[in-house]
Amino acid sequence: MGLNLLEKTELWVNHIKLDHVNLTQLAQTVADVLGIESSKVLVVDVRPDHITLDIMENDIPTENIVGKERVLLDALSKLEGVHLTEESFIHSNGILGLICLEGENPLEMSRTVNHMVDEMKERIAKRAIIFPTGFELKQNLIEDTNTPYLKQLLEAEGYKVTIGDIMEDDLDDMEYKLSDAISRAFGLIITTGGVGAEDKDKTVESMLRIDPQAATPYIVKFQRGTGRHVKDGVRIAVGTVGPSMLVSFPGPNDEVRLAAGVLLECLKNNCGKEVAAQKIAAVLAEKLMKKGFHHEHHE
Repeated sequence: MGLNLLEKTELWVNHIKLDHVNLTQLAQTVADVLGIESSKVLVVDVRPDHITLDIMENDIPTENIVGKERVLLDALSKLEGVHLTEESFIHSNGILGLICLEGENPLEMSRTVNHMVDEMKERIAKRAIIFPTGFELKQNLIEDTNTPYLKQLLEAEGYKVTIGDIMEDDLDDMEYKLSDAISRAFGLIITTGGVGAEDKDKTVESMLRIDPQAATPYIVKFQRGTGRHVKDGVRIAVGTVGPSMLVSFPGPNDEVRLAAGVLLECLKNNCGKEVAAQKIAAVLAEKLMKKGFHHEHHE
C-alpha cells in the first residue's frame, strides 16, 4: 500500500547540532531513507537545536515510512558535521508521523496505519474550497451570489469551507489555483462560471489539465462559430485527483443552486465522477431547455 501525503509535509529533526554541514548531502540522505528523489526533500529551516525539512513527494510506499525514525537518525549521524544525542528524535504531523511508529506486531502496525489514513481521508473529505471565476467579479462589475450560497449550503452539511481567490480567465492561473488546492488537501474543490462557449471560458479546459479523465458532459450544444460561440457547446466538469473531487459549475445562480443540490446527493451516495457529472448535467440541461436553449444529447 502506498500512502498519499496529500500535501507538503514537514519533518522536524530535534536535538540536532550542525557544524558546517552540507545541506544538499543532508537532504539526499533523508531522500535515500524514504526512497524518494533528492529534489523532493528541502531543508526549509535551520535552528541551533533543530532543523525542518519539507517532503514534497505525494506518494511514498508505507514500508518506506513506518518505523524509520531510528534508521533516519543513524543515517544522519554519519554525515560530517552532524551531532546527535540519545535525546534526538524526529517529529511530524499527519501521515509522516508514522515514521516514529514502533512495534513488533506487523498486524497491529498495519491497523494503526489504516486507522490514521481513514481518519485523515474523512477530514479531507469535509474540507471544501470555492473559486469564483471571471473578470466581471475581479473588477466588481457584478455581485458574487454563488460563493455565499455554496458556503452556507456546505457548512450546513458539516463542511469546513474556504473561499478561494477569484480565478482569472486564464488557463495557467486556473491550473495553478486548482493544483494548489489539491496540494493543500481540500477534498471538494468547486469553481463557478467560465464553462460557456466563448473564448474567455476556460474552466473546463483547466480541469482537464488537472485530470485528463475528468467527466465533461454537455448541457447545451451550439453550431460552432455562431454568434460569440467559439466552442460547440457548454459543458460542466467533474474530476478527481487522489482524495480530491473537483467540480466546475456554470455561473448563473439558479443553475448553481440546482447543481449544488445534485452534487450533495452524489457525495452522500459516493457516486463516481462520471455518474455525478451526468446527473448534474441532466438537471442543468433540463433547465436550459425550459429557458429555450436547444440541447442535443451528447455522451
